[in-house]
Amino acid sequence: MNPIVLIPARMASTRLPGKPLADILGEPMIVQVWRRAVEADVGRVVVAAGEAEIADAVAAAGGEAVLTAPSHPSGTDRISEALNRVDPDGRHDLIVNVQGDLPVLEPKTVRAAMAALTRMPDAAMGTVACPIEGDSDLPPTSGVNKLAVAWEPDGRFGRALYFSRLPIPYGGATVFHHIGLYTYRRAALDRLVALPPSPLEQSEKLEQLRALEAGMRIEVGRVETVPLGVDTPAQLEQARRLLAESRPA
Repeated sequence: MNPIVLIPARMASTRLPGKPLADILGEPMIVQVWRRAVEADVGRVVVAAGEAEIADAVAAAGGEAVLTAPSHPSGTDRISEALNRVDPDGRHDLIVNVQGDLPVLEPKTVRAAMAALTRMPDAAMGTVACPIEGDSDLPPTSGVNKLAVAWEPDGRFGRALYFSRLPIPYGGATVFHHIGLYTYRRAALDRLVALPPSPLEQSEKLEQLRALEAGMRIEVGRVETVPLGVDTPAQLEQARRLLAESRPA
């Protein structure tokens, strides 16, 4: 395997305009995310930038970025373009998609998503999930996506059966928070972006359902913490506090 980590980022954000360049302890958020991806130490890291100012910020910090079309409908489409730009010869066969708003992402979360994919030869994609312990994340309005998984007996890995904004499965079983970090085999990513939006995807507004409807196997790794995604000013402040607390005294 020859992995590459791709981080899609664009300036447009309804709740936090200019989010990738928001300052976190003296650096743009996209640079903090790039640093977390480098710390995972799984392979080459490239930011797929929707605008030149994002690419410039990453380059100024010593990172690698590639400029992509600003109009992509999803981060998956953006990393697909970036991959073909930085690796046209197909040397990278495992792709890790790290969202550009995860400045406190833990390396073990990235590795769990990789392990979920690579342990199953017939898996097309890998992702991660964490048990939901409180009730506040259960309603569809919480913004937390859920998934039903056929877990293996030890509960560490399993096969994704369905994704929903509703709490699934019904009946008292543990509900899992789906963390939107994905790994792909290269052929699976190429196939996914070539497929039209599927009926379930359009109903739930969840792109991963396109893969399931096409018969693609998605493996899931269990983790015990959810990385903070930054979508609001309050979450930005929380990310600043968490990173400040994690710095050596």
